[in-house]
Amino acid sequence: MDKDNRNICESKIFEAIYNAHAKDIRRFLFYKTQDLDKAEDILQEVFIKLWENCNNVDYDKVKSYIYSIANNIFLNEVKHQKVVQNYGKYNKRESTNESPEFIMLEKEFMEKLESTIANLPEKQREVFLMNRIEKKKYKEIALHLNISLKAVEKRMHQALVVIRKKIGNV
Repeated sequence: MDKDNRNICESKIFEAIYNAHAKDIRRFLFYKTQDLDKAEDILQEVFIKLWENCNNVDYDKVKSYIYSIANNIFLNEVKHQKVVQNYGKYNKRESTNESPEFIMLEKEFMEKLESTIANLPEKQREVFLMNRIEKKKYKEIALHLNISLKAVEKRMHQALVVIRKKIGNV
């Protein structure tokens, strides 16, 4: 088949992409999540997103595209789990000596922070979460994303500027 005629939106081509990459993506996700069900759920989300964006994805870049989606969904899951854990800690602290006003302000701050992080451009959010949630060093992030150290530094700086701007009023 001619390279220019490989349209991901055609069901046979989409199915071939799924068959070629699903097993490796599942393994990649299982390695990250250590949970086969979660890996399978994210895998399904990856291919749903691919199908929804099939007209916008170059066939020759589909592999890196689906790995990026898989990693981003995983990072969002990690962030969500941190929020759930923090919420559990927050509920346990309600019996402390903190004033209701302080607790309310802290909750508002966390909601604003989570919203701001969620609304960061994808590349900035990815670097921010890998550094702050996964505790990866800039060099590790650069190697993982196959970008320069300067690119990681720039994305992190831009993310921090946006976050400081958005939550600086709290």
